[in-house]
Amino acid sequence: MREPATRTERPLTIVELALQSDRAPAVLLLPLICWMWIVVMARDMYGPMTGASAWMMAANWDVPHLSLLWAMWTVMMTGMMLPSASPLVLLYGAIARRSAQGRRQVYALTAGYLIVWMVFSLGATALQRGLAALLVVSPMMEVTNSRFGATLLLLAGAYQLTPIKLACLRTCRSPLAFLISRWRTGWPGAFVVGFEHGAYCVGCCWALMLLLFAGGVMNLTVIAALTAFVALEKLAPLGPQGARVSGVLLMAAGLLMFFR
Repeated sequence: MREPATRTERPLTIVELALQSDRAPAVLLLPLICWMWIVVMARDMYGPMTGASAWMMAANWDVPHLSLLWAMWTVMMTGMMLPSASPLVLLYGAIARRSAQGRRQVYALTAGYLIVWMVFSLGATALQRGLAALLVVSPMMEVTNSRFGATLLLLAGAYQLTPIKLACLRTCRSPLAFLISRWRTGWPGAFVVGFEHGAYCVGCCWALMLLLFAGGVMNLTVIAALTAFVALEKLAPLGPQGARVSGVLLMAAGLLMFFR
């Protein structure tokens, strides 16, 4: 005979259900692996430049070196952006665990999300090489012109106030509503869902990612600060007001730098 439920018993939350699965948490280990690589790269870049980042000092940026630069941006974007997408991955994992293709669907969702950031990384790679050719970015991946850095701050701050930024942010902050409205069956459908969510995420954060050029592309402090800021913007109960306040602060910092 079953014993009556005690008052302390309660239904498991979505996060608790997801963490009991062997699917979503395995995917969420990927940012940790990326951060390990980022730290090794950054420490070598601001150190002896004889190890993991020695290739950055190449005189001839041929296809292999450009591919390495693209891989660097891809790893950085994965480490910075996938943590803020963890509610979507966990929620999808909790739902997909009932499916025979649950593991494949979670991986497909994550792959679709990351594909978008891989495409963004292509654009960032091209931008970095263009700025380097114009001598606006140094071999250490830092801006050489303070006014250009100020312009990036002004651009990022202004974008924080735009309707498209706020619309993308609302979508990123509502993973359950997103899944209800965009749900597709099977792993191909999961890939499309992840791709669409990644597109909204890029629409939300692309201007903030340009601040890496202002502070140093491989500067660990800047990378960690942007990662934390993006996570707070998407996960903390600040809503659109947080984006507006940060936008004003970024523009104020840009103006101070511009006229200093």
